[in-house]
Amino acid sequence: MTGQVAEAPSGTAAATGLLTVGVEEEFLLVDPHTGAAVPAVDLVMEQVPAELRGQVEREFQTSQIEIGSPPGLELSSIRHSLGVLRRALADAAERAGVRLLAIGTGPVDGPVPPVVDKPRFDRMIERFQLLVPGPGNNGMHVHVGVPDPETGVQVLNHVRPWLPLLHAMTTNSPFARGADTGYASWRSVEWERWPSVAPTPFLESHEHYQRLIRQLIASGVMLDEGMLYWYARLSAKYPTVELRIGDVCPSVDDAVLVAALVRALVSTAMSDVEAGRPALRTDHHLLVGAHWRAAHDGLEGEAVDVTTGELSSTWELLDRFVERLRPALEQHGDWDEVTHLLGGLRRHGSGAARQRAVYARTGRLTDVVQDVARQTRG
Repeated sequence: MTGQVAEAPSGTAAATGLLTVGVEEEFLLVDPHTGAAVPAVDLVMEQVPAELRGQVEREFQTSQIEIGSPPGLELSSIRHSLGVLRRALADAAERAGVRLLAIGTGPVDGPVPPVVDKPRFDRMIERFQLLVPGPGNNGMHVHVGVPDPETGVQVLNHVRPWLPLLHAMTTNSPFARGADTGYASWRSVEWERWPSVAPTPFLESHEHYQRLIRQLIASGVMLDEGMLYWYARLSAKYPTVELRIGDVCPSVDDAVLVAALVRALVSTAMSDVEAGRPALRTDHHLLVGAHWRAAHDGLEGEAVDVTTGELSSTWELLDRFVERLRPALEQHGDWDEVTHLLGGLRRHGSGAARQRAVYARTGRLTDVVQDVARQTRG
């Protein structure tokens, strides 16, 4: 919600046609004994090593904290950055007497932590009230470099039909207020209460994109461009497209897999734009339905095939999606890594499935919290 964290300008490597990628992750701070969210962000920030503080930021609520990896060309550098930051933040949280969770929203009921004391957040609360009165909603945002805004807008048109599959992959919040919600991503359901959260519309040009932003601000739907919570958007600060659809991933492996697929999707879209191939103009309401189905079923259920409007196995659609991205994955040297990580995801299931498996074995949400904390640290 706060925007980019410690992100250097990024784009394409002109000599190779390769794209940079960077990742932002939001985390929940909880009581180590009860698992309930706690307003401990200031205490944790004090414990973060000085050399990493430029990559760590407060989020919307005092129970949240955010990291950002520097953009890079190699997946190995993204893995290293996220691993270092997660471990350092987990250690800082423990020194502050709390625990760090890579989870979409808190599973254990408890008092709602206050919003961070920041003028912009004060204005948001004044206008919208607390639309999500829970422990905090934690997502993952992936930035991929593009050469210019006009290309970026065309990329947004090309990627929008495929985002429900990434949504299903990243579901990681089945529990809320002490119970199973029946959804794989309850964070998604709560997040959609904000009026500017939606699938990205089909855009005619960068001017059209800017005009919509001006109109949404004038209507009162948003305070500023930072509140453009479309599932894919242009960065307001850097030459990137930002995909912001998923729950934060439970592990670094999961995050690296999503980052690789997002970059390959953007790269494939750019190739289609350059070749003059038109974007699939999927109906807005079908996309809304596809995203609802992704939040409900997650990776283990059924998904909407946006090319037909019919339901199909999510894994079947995902396998076809990855094969479609194979040329871009191979170009970036990511195919073998993605194949390996997809095998792990197939064995272990989504974050939501992992949480439910722990709860099915023990019947205790505190055990779910402990398992998520273990995955978070890696």
